[in-house]
Amino acid sequence: QVQLVESGGGLVQAGGSLRLSCAASGSTFSFNSMAWYRQAPGKQRELVAVITSGGYADYGDSVKGRFTISRDNAKTTSYLQMNSLKPEDTAVYYCRGDYYGTVYWGQGTQVTVSS
Repeated sequence: QVQLVESGGGLVQAGGSLRLSCAASGSTFSFNSMAWYRQAPGKQRELVAVITSGGYADYGDSVKGRFTISRDNAKTTSYLQMNSLKPEDTAVYYCRGDYYGTVYWGQGTQVTVSS
């Protein structure tokens, strides 16, 4: 059974940085794409960043220039480097992996940015 496990969340002051990791277990394949989403209380889940197997990356407008997504060569682990964090970045961050139409989600990790 494939599982995605996020780590690296926590509490940080505005202007600080965090690095999230998403590791896959139980899989023998490389994901076609991996992405990070976030969901703040009372809001819909939104795309933060996505990276394809070819290395193409795209970002939500609110994080462009501040966040960077990357993945390892085996394409089973992704990272989200978050710089210049703002209080509005506070949310639960979820990792997602896509493999030929099958979607896998992690359980989420809390990121809280204090002002």
